Amino acid sequence: MKERLVTIRNRAGIHCRPSGVILNAINQEFPYHRFTVTAGENTVELNSMLALISLGLAQGATAMLRCEGPEEDNAVRRIGDLFEKEFDFPPR
Repeated sequence: MKERLVTIRNRAGIHCRPSGVILNAINQEFPYHRFTVTAGENTVELNSMLALISLGLAQGATAMLRCEGPEEDNAVRRIGDLFEKEFDFPPR
């Protein structure tokens, strides 16, 4: 198992759109991996958008990302980078 402490940089935190990007990357790039995130006392498995959003990760929050699978180093780096990305979604 690999771990990485991530700091949320997105101004609006991890809401629906960043959650979708993160989960799509997991499903497409690392389907044989298990990811969990711990923030405070709460731990969720990254298998649904609702689970991730339920952590309430606001800008500046930190969380521990954990990964188990055949490409753990690459997986925790790639997904961790998405948690720390400043997303620039166009206005709706």
